[in-house]
Amino acid sequence: MKDILETIVKHLVENQDAVKITEVTKPENENLIEFKVNVAKEDMGKIIGKQGKNARAIRTVMKSVAAKERKKVDIEFAE
Repeated sequence: MKDILETIVKHLVENQDAVKITEVTKPENENLIEFKVNVAKEDMGKIIGKQGKNARAIRTVMKSVAAKERKKVDIEFAE
């Protein structure tokens, strides 16, 4: 699942080397997977998009991927 998210994000940004994705699974809720996506400051606008459309689309795609595995996903974008 992390690979899919990384592929999507890297295709949207210019500085692909700055993309860092951290995956966190908390023991109290094993069905929830949290991703923290770090990108370069100048690429943050491309990830979020106008009115958050890109970020919403990324979350929607990842939620459908997670649903196949009977999981939930939460994605946080940061610089």
